[in-house]
Amino acid sequence: MHLNRRRFLQVGGGAGLAIAYDIAQSREQAVAETPGKILIGYPTIAAGLPFFYAVEKGLFKEAGLDVEAKKFVNPQQIIEGMIAGQLQGCSNGTPSGALAIAQVVSPNFFKIIVSNPTNRKFVLDQFIVAKNSPIRSIAELKGKKVGCGPGPQDLAVTKGILAKNGITDAQILQLDRAQHPAAVSSGSIAAAYTLEPNGTIGTLNGLTRVLETGVVAKYILGDPRAPWFGGSAVLTTKFITTYPKTAQKYIQTYRRAVDVVRKNPNEARASMVGYTPITGSLVKAVPLPDYRVYDEFSSLDLKHFQSFYDFLLDSKILTKKVQVAPLLYKPSR
Repeated sequence: MHLNRRRFLQVGGGAGLAIAYDIAQSREQAVAETPGKILIGYPTIAAGLPFFYAVEKGLFKEAGLDVEAKKFVNPQQIIEGMIAGQLQGCSNGTPSGALAIAQVVSPNFFKIIVSNPTNRKFVLDQFIVAKNSPIRSIAELKGKKVGCGPGPQDLAVTKGILAKNGITDAQILQLDRAQHPAAVSSGSIAAAYTLEPNGTIGTLNGLTRVLETGVVAKYILGDPRAPWFGGSAVLTTKFITTYPKTAQKYIQTYRRAVDVVRKNPNEARASMVGYTPITGSLVKAVPLPDYRVYDEFSSLDLKHFQSFYDFLLDSKILTKKVQVAPLLYKPSR
């Protein structure tokens, strides 16, 4: 008769040894899922607030996770870092369009855990002009130089919005978003498509004013109330499959931070300082996007998200259609 290891110890009068063996096995399993430092890339925009809050308030540490935030001005570098295995994920605010491009190049390398929809109510995207500019509508930017952030998503969105306003030959300059208020104020560019907190920074410092908010929902999706899922937080598929329990713990902690942002945004806002260009008391005025955790997406949400990806396909940013639904994280059973 075959005796397994545990049965052998018990038959031999070693019940205590059997218990010790079980404990050792549990420890081995725990050690097997110890990922060490978890490197997460983030762009310097307001949408990353749940991640900033979780890091600043020690939520990840409370969960036993060693998470390090890595700042990137160009979000494309975040994508490259994840593909190369140098980052295990990214925060909210990382362009969903850049993630779609990566999906085409390297299929199934990430899963979306939280996305940040915006529109005219939940403000992130906007056009800004100089404080004393005579320009009163986007259509008046014809023949002007217009700025946008770095990366293919910003460029495609800016072109698309201008085209919807009858401008098809725009001069578009890609600049670090933190430079937008100064560049607009100095006259180097007439306007900029930018993301918060840069619009607030420019306004409160007397450099710029907001020309129009929620521009992607209005002009690209065709409804100012529609949710534009322009940014997403993800984990790499490699990290999720290698450390499934750790991934679930990370996501649970991220969800906890999202809940704080939803229920107590004024408390959470302070965590933008140091992660975005905003400073001091100015942070109180920054508008916030909405958030959807992977299991909160409605069928209408998916429809609008898919519409954005289809826009990127029509704009030749994507070389083939990318379906949104399969990109959402699904917990292992």
